[in-house]
Amino acid sequence: MIEIQDDLSPSDPQETESGHRIAAIDIGSNSMRLVVAQVIPGPDYRILDEEREATRLARSLSVHGHLDDQAIEDSLAALRRFKKIALGFGVHAFRTIATCAVREATNGDEFCRRAQEEVGIEIEVISADLEGQLAFRSVERAFDISDTNVAIADIGGGSTEILFASGGFIEEIIPTQLGAVRMTEMYGEGDQLFSVSSGISRLRDEIDRELKRLLKKKPFVPHQLIGTGGTFTSLASILMASKGEAGQPEWGYRITRADVSHVLDMLSKMTVKQRRSVPGLSADRADIIIAGLAIIDRLMQRLQVNILRVHDRGIRDGLLLTMIEDAEPAPQNEADNRQVLETFARGCGVDMVHTRHVANLAVEIFDQLVEPCGIAPADRRLLYTSAMLQDCGYLINYEKHHKHSYNLILNSQLPGYSRSDLEIIANVARYHRGSNPKRKHRNFTRLSPNDQIRVKQMAAILRIAGALDRSHTQQVTQTTIHLEDGHLHLEIVANGDPEVDLWAARSRTELFCRVFEMEVHVSLDRERHSQVSASNP
Repeated sequence: MIEIQDDLSPSDPQETESGHRIAAIDIGSNSMRLVVAQVIPGPDYRILDEEREATRLARSLSVHGHLDDQAIEDSLAALRRFKKIALGFGVHAFRTIATCAVREATNGDEFCRRAQEEVGIEIEVISADLEGQLAFRSVERAFDISDTNVAIADIGGGSTEILFASGGFIEEIIPTQLGAVRMTEMYGEGDQLFSVSSGISRLRDEIDRELKRLLKKKPFVPHQLIGTGGTFTSLASILMASKGEAGQPEWGYRITRADVSHVLDMLSKMTVKQRRSVPGLSADRADIIIAGLAIIDRLMQRLQVNILRVHDRGIRDGLLLTMIEDAEPAPQNEADNRQVLETFARGCGVDMVHTRHVANLAVEIFDQLVEPCGIAPADRRLLYTSAMLQDCGYLINYEKHHKHSYNLILNSQLPGYSRSDLEIIANVARYHRGSNPKRKHRNFTRLSPNDQIRVKQMAAILRIAGALDRSHTQQVTQTTIHLEDGHLHLEIVANGDPEVDLWAARSRTELFCRVFEMEVHVSLDRERHSQVSASNP
């Protein structure tokens, strides 16, 4: 985040407090947008000014691989104007992000350098995942998606990010190369731009191929699709104008797939000049609207969804909300951190009594292994977090819930955890059951060799801890570990008959034996068990 004084220089995020003014610029592949807002209680914001310029930064990017010289000059000029507007409003904090075009271009770094040196604006080139998270942040604020399965699509000029969310949590973010500008340049057949059927056919085939490849294993069939970006708002404006509803906000507008097909068919029979006069469609989008609508049409078909809801905000809104939230203090102590974890887990429908018990058993075992096995003490917190969130995948479904847990955790943006922390936590939860970590598992192999060892160690401990409450009765109250001649003896104390828990623990030692290279023996401490039984008749 940037604080504005005489220039745009790094700021303290605490400056973003109620009453202060903030600004955000989104440098997209098709257009650049500025939003100036005032922070109000909520926390929320009130828009003071907006500006948009169609700079077409991605012009010819798909052909040449670099940003067009004229597009760069137009974008730098727009940045200068946007900066003056922001300064005029006296904003306290400022953030500028760039997406697909700058991210992919061979001269993207050069563009960012010139923006810094010539305009005094620092550009943050964000990942496709962060694009999706910002869009989701905006959607979850605007729609009640806490009790439904939805897909969210953010269509830009160079890419489309597709998100699956269940119960208000991100399950998966799928980046694609399906951008309105990109697809127009690749399949628009020169100046005709889809005004002949062959161009439309080739466009649809390519979109279908890409979606089939990426959405072969979608986590669920969504109840509806929520769309963000100019293609969706343009579609809503066209439909509203045709129904005499012009002038109403696009937000929440309900569109069927038949509506999409109808508008696509109508516009594809027109020349670009004719499209520029279509009510509801801005002239600077007339050439790329066909590609954008085709993406919507084929996506709805692939997702098997018939209802589309339009969101008139998106990445910029998510960015402003993030700027406001970043100014709020993150949890500072262990109690606050645990409250955040429990809120997240409870929202996913986790059995909290069982989960807390397993988490406590896991760290109890961990503490006894730190010194003799050389485990990093700092991993205690990550193990506890993994144990608390291991079953959050039940939100999606029971089958393969450990894999769903991985996705939900990775996309959670839990405060107080770095991205690398979340990668490790998600992997430990992923392997609390099911197969052992394998080289073919991309989620595991993209970790560093040292982090792979840490994940296997924690997952091995978590498997045993989870098994010790297989009965879900919280009977196992204590564990004691003894190491002798390459054997680990794990003795338990229980306040009931722990036969099922002992059986389960003995059956889940295989990963532990491999990781720590020792045999594991799980048994009941009969003497202490008798004492406990006598004191609790």
